[in-house]
Amino acid sequence: MQQYNSIKVKYPGTLLLFRVGDFYETFGEDAVKAAGILGIVLTKRGNGSESETALAGFPHHSLETYLPKLVRAGQRVAICDQLEDPKTTKTIVKRGVTELVTPGVSYSDNIVQQKSNNYLASVFFDKQQAGVAFLDISTGEFLVSQGNPAYIDKLLQGFKPTEVIMGKRQYKAFVEQYGTHFYTYTLDEWPYTGDYAVETLLKHFEVKSLKGFGIERLPLGIVAAGVALHYLNETEHRNLQHITNISRIEEDRYMWLDRFTIRNLELVGSANENAVTLADVLDRTTSPMGARLLKRWMVMPLKDKSAINERLDVVAYLYTHRERREELVGEIKQIGDLERLISKVGLQKANPREIAQLKRALQAVEKLQVLAGQTDTESLKAIAEKLDPCIPIREQIETYLHAEPPVSINKGNVIAAGINEELDKLRKVAYGGKDYLLEIQKRESEATGIPSLKIAFNNVFGYYLEVTNAHKDKVPAEWVRKQTLVNAERYITEELKEYEEQILGAEEKIQVLEARLYAELLSAVAAYIKPVQQNAQLIAQLDVLLNFAFIAEKNHYVRPDVTDGKTIDIKGGRHPVIEQNLPVGEDYITNDVFLDNDSQQIMIITGPNMAGKSALLRQTGLIVLMAQIGCFVPAKEASIGLIDKIFTRVGASDNLSSGESTFMVEMNETASIMNNLSERSLILLDEIGRGTSTYDGISIAWAIAEFLHNHPTARAKTLFATHYHELNELATSFPRIKNFNVSVKEVNNKVIFLRKLVPGGSEHSFGIHVAKLAGMPPKLLQRANEILKRLEQERTGGERIKDSIKKIQKQAYQLQMFSIDDPILVKIRDMLNNLDVNTLTPVEALMKLDEIQRLLKN
Repeated sequence: MQQYNSIKVKYPGTLLLFRVGDFYETFGEDAVKAAGILGIVLTKRGNGSESETALAGFPHHSLETYLPKLVRAGQRVAICDQLEDPKTTKTIVKRGVTELVTPGVSYSDNIVQQKSNNYLASVFFDKQQAGVAFLDISTGEFLVSQGNPAYIDKLLQGFKPTEVIMGKRQYKAFVEQYGTHFYTYTLDEWPYTGDYAVETLLKHFEVKSLKGFGIERLPLGIVAAGVALHYLNETEHRNLQHITNISRIEEDRYMWLDRFTIRNLELVGSANENAVTLADVLDRTTSPMGARLLKRWMVMPLKDKSAINERLDVVAYLYTHRERREELVGEIKQIGDLERLISKVGLQKANPREIAQLKRALQAVEKLQVLAGQTDTESLKAIAEKLDPCIPIREQIETYLHAEPPVSINKGNVIAAGINEELDKLRKVAYGGKDYLLEIQKRESEATGIPSLKIAFNNVFGYYLEVTNAHKDKVPAEWVRKQTLVNAERYITEELKEYEEQILGAEEKIQVLEARLYAELLSAVAAYIKPVQQNAQLIAQLDVLLNFAFIAEKNHYVRPDVTDGKTIDIKGGRHPVIEQNLPVGEDYITNDVFLDNDSQQIMIITGPNMAGKSALLRQTGLIVLMAQIGCFVPAKEASIGLIDKIFTRVGASDNLSSGESTFMVEMNETASIMNNLSERSLILLDEIGRGTSTYDGISIAWAIAEFLHNHPTARAKTLFATHYHELNELATSFPRIKNFNVSVKEVNNKVIFLRKLVPGGSEHSFGIHVAKLAGMPPKLLQRANEILKRLEQERTGGERIKDSIKKIQKQAYQLQMFSIDDPILVKIRDMLNNLDVNTLTPVEALMKLDEIQRLLKN
């Protein structure tokens, strides 16, 4: 227990698995936690005494079963092993922590998800900027970036790290900025210095400067990256040869998707249970590497037309050449998860069966190279040229390794025959024993004249000769009697004892020798980590493009025309996710969307609830995004002028746990859009202002539409779905705002949703009809219809709101007639100019408004 306590102190906050004989034991609080998470028995040591300790354990060979459960439950697990053979010591066995597994530092196949990366994120703040590094120990990927807090937020949402580390002092700032839904761990402050981080990175990559990686101008990113490597070291992961590169996430290369857009468009995840995401529809990849890359592409669409068209060219070729596609897919199936496999080699954790799989993967790489090189498209030929079958190491594995090796090195039969003379001799002794024993038996039987002589083995005194009582007088004097049975006597001889020692010694020597030869093989394979990683990246790209071709054929997608223009023209567009979940036999109603910067910049879309306004908005965003990741799109035809940012404000999502109402969330998201507009932005606004009163909501929605239309530098293309029919008035005053509605048909008091977008505004919302569909009581619906009729007769509501808006318009024109020389207006202007909006609290804002109002009254 003293030894346990001294190790436990060194690893605070971890659950310590302490190896005792054939078991991993946990003690005290750890035992209580482990028993609860794993469902194992909680016992006590020293029952009733003062030193009574809770105890829970499991057999050491069950580690792979129990460890994932502990890590998924959010535990940091320190594995403490016996560091010496108990047979060689008379004192307590030396023990030490050999590995610390955390949610973000895991590479076991049972812990990490096959089709997702397992990123550890390291964050470092400094005033207005922050640095971030993403490191996946299971694949060796190491990415770094730097920017304002909103950009870091977008990256955290896109990369979805399983663990985020930061300095203890920065924890509060992190939670304020990004919330509490990440698994976080705080470190001491001392590693957070530029010099230490640079030194750590230079030492790891064995270089003199970081310029070659293109990250030298990211000082905060470098600190974050240095701390990530430091953290791996702290968690006892020191074999990191597979982390061969660190690269910058090039912000200017990718479309901007803020965290709201990634969430609202449900690209890779959804807040709704059982929701189908875009990744679910688009992912029919063959390998886990391809699945991981596809997710990365989806949250980082390209902005470069030539790079997008390069991908689309490959997809177009694979789409039309089905046989070649199937041949390529067949070879990728043989490869498996090459990326994680070679990482295990770097970590020195690859087992013999995995190395045999590496050999098969490299054979498939060679065939892929030939197949891809025989195609007509330059991009595929370029992939073929870069592939490296690593023939020398493949041949070495083939020669060294047994054809069907076991999973564990201890099981024996790992190294092939003919590699090591000593090993072959020892095997002959250990496993060729039966022949040798038969030889002795035959020789001794002939020499003594005992025909029934036999040789056998038991655990008490090893190998022995057994003679029946009828022949015991023929036994030679040098044989030593060991046991007397009813019908026979058992003897041992010097020769048998020597042979026994040879056999038992040979098995131990075989194990040591095989372990050494296997370590040499692993070391030789480790020299090929870089080329194998490059193969993995190229195959992942090829896998995603093959997948796009397959999906395009299966789901009837077409190639989009991606241009440098500023027009989005989608004909017959469909929602890629909704169309896959329609009832059998029901067709998706397609819609056209046209947006440009000169004639139709903003489409105001009205129509009843449930008519499909939100689906139309989302499908437009998804079609643009799919085009810019190099995928064919669900439409009859689509011309997409490059988009650099997609902003969304879709659906009401309360954030009550953080004390924010629906309306506050809505306003936060909308403010983020209004402050980051660009000439090539696409904005999708759904039901803005519905979280507040009707008049407030209409006023805000109206002002937003006006702001977007009149923006001096950015004519952002906008789809604006609303249930405020009054906004249709905007089209009369603003030339680039056009009205559309999602049509419905009324037949015998029933409403049929046609889901077709047609020009012109709509006057009805059919809310009572939707309430009926939802199963509201008939009496309640009858009363609602009575109230609606009365309101319509009295012309409250609708007309008044329109009148109010007309007054607002009139006021706007009157304000323009005022001279700015008016001293009160000058005073108000100066007061507004001196305000710092970023630091203004809501209460201060109301007080300022009150002050301005008093000035106007006076």
